[in-house]
Amino acid sequence: MAKQPMLKFVGIERDMPEKREAEERRADFREIYAEYADAKAKEQASRCSQCGVPYCQSHCPLQNNIPDWLRLTAEGRLQEAYAVSQATNTFPEICGRICPQDRLCEGNCVIEQSGHGTVTIGSVEKYITDTAWEEGWVTPANPSVERAESVGIIGAGPGGLAAADVLRRAGVQVTVYDRYDRGGGLLTYGIPGFKLEKDVVMRRVEQLEKGGVTFKLNCAVGEDISFAEIREAHDAVIIATGVYKSRDLEMPGSGATGIERAIDFLTASNRKSFGDTVDDFESGRMNAAGKRVVVIGGGDTAMDCVRTSIRQGAESVKCLYRRDRANMPGSQREVANAEEEGVVFEWLSAPKGFTSKGENVAGVMVQKMRLGAPDASGRQAPELIEGSDYVEDADLVIKALGFEPEDLPALWDQPELTVTRWGTIRAEFTTGQTDLPGVYAVGDIVRGASLVVWAIRDGRDCADAILTSFDAAPQMAAE
Repeated sequence: MAKQPMLKFVGIERDMPEKREAEERRADFREIYAEYADAKAKEQASRCSQCGVPYCQSHCPLQNNIPDWLRLTAEGRLQEAYAVSQATNTFPEICGRICPQDRLCEGNCVIEQSGHGTVTIGSVEKYITDTAWEEGWVTPANPSVERAESVGIIGAGPGGLAAADVLRRAGVQVTVYDRYDRGGGLLTYGIPGFKLEKDVVMRRVEQLEKGGVTFKLNCAVGEDISFAEIREAHDAVIIATGVYKSRDLEMPGSGATGIERAIDFLTASNRKSFGDTVDDFESGRMNAAGKRVVVIGGGDTAMDCVRTSIRQGAESVKCLYRRDRANMPGSQREVANAEEEGVVFEWLSAPKGFTSKGENVAGVMVQKMRLGAPDASGRQAPELIEGSDYVEDADLVIKALGFEPEDLPALWDQPELTVTRWGTIRAEFTTGQTDLPGVYAVGDIVRGASLVVWAIRDGRDCADAILTSFDAAPQMAAE
């Protein structure tokens, strides 16, 4: 009888891939975790308990068949493991790198609840797919039949690309329109390389091109092409723009030079990593080198900004967040990584204004807070502590307060495109169908700022719904 390859969590401890020392990783934008060796990946996968009700799977937005590909990995059947992983996830190597596993699959691992330490699901997922790329198992779309239907996708981020992949593999003609010069959206320009190296994203974009997806880049809808023209050119349209309008701070001194938006700062840094000429970086405006940096916010974007500032050579980096560590929305793993790299967190601290020296910002006026009664969301609401104000010196202030949707009905001259009271597009759950016939919407432009994995789920579900509508059309015409 073959030896049982699973259920080894009692004798084998949780072991993450080796993490580079903080001093070393501060100096570059490479990913901070090494790759598992084959034996280590098999060993860690073997810790899965193969439980009857896999909470890891039910708490994954994509419903990934995690226990199945963990078992196949433990048995050394990596090509099969990749096939199972790819069946539900368009970009498993990306999710393995940037998903907040501590809040999703790993955070709900049964053996974690029993005190044995969660299975390292994300790291094994990354290993499986990186191996698949190396071995040539990842192949472009090659549909057996080409279909006449055409779909236009506005936005080359994770939601749009996931939909493009599903549709193209079914033989649909797909064109992706994006305002930027490279595909990937947030994956390319919003997330730093130390979390997601850019060749990982670019090879997926290239694969989609090889599979027949047409990309029209540097193409801003409402400027270079109208939404009406896109609708006219395609049988269906998917809006997958994401949300890029930054929340702002209207307070004394907020107009000073040196107070910047997180998206602008991160985009400039990522463009620099590609080797682009970035005027705002060269001028010093978006360069933290030698500066006292203060980042305002407590989400994952704020973590990206503080850790990018460290790598650019900032003199000091501080993060202001109005609640405490336990109540911050960002990943606790990211906070720990940032602290190791030298970031200082000022908990229960909120800005009330800015000081200046001439036209340039010189400091952030900070007021200390305490947590009071829970607010409408159930989280403890921060309350001001009178007389606790002080000034935090700063040469560069980065606002990482989250994102809101742009006013697409106005920008695209589409008043019939209905939105919610938050400005997100009103779309049908699971299908993404909007109030406009043949127009769908997926990802953050529907949900508000959310996780990459949810955008992938939305893109895949929407593509399936469009395929169903295409298949039903001839029947309806015949009837």
